[in-house]
Amino acid sequence: MSAEKHDSELERILGPAEPEISCEQCFELLDEYVEIEAAGRDADAGIPGFRAHLEGCPACREEHGSLQALLQADRDG
Repeated sequence: MSAEKHDSELERILGPAEPEISCEQCFELLDEYVEIEAAGRDADAGIPGFRAHLEGCPACREEHGSLQALLQADRDG
């Protein structure tokens, strides 16, 4: 096993090193977070713990990516 893969697996097991929100909170705040990102502001400062949750939750990460794509498609017209 490579050192990089080992570190990645260890990080997943240990969880985030910072505060993290729940899936429920993530879904409640997802629109706001993506809008902050789209405006070019610091979404991580605006909603602490959100990024840590996205890094550890594939379902929420997928929703985040889908919402970003939808917003971008809407802006592109």
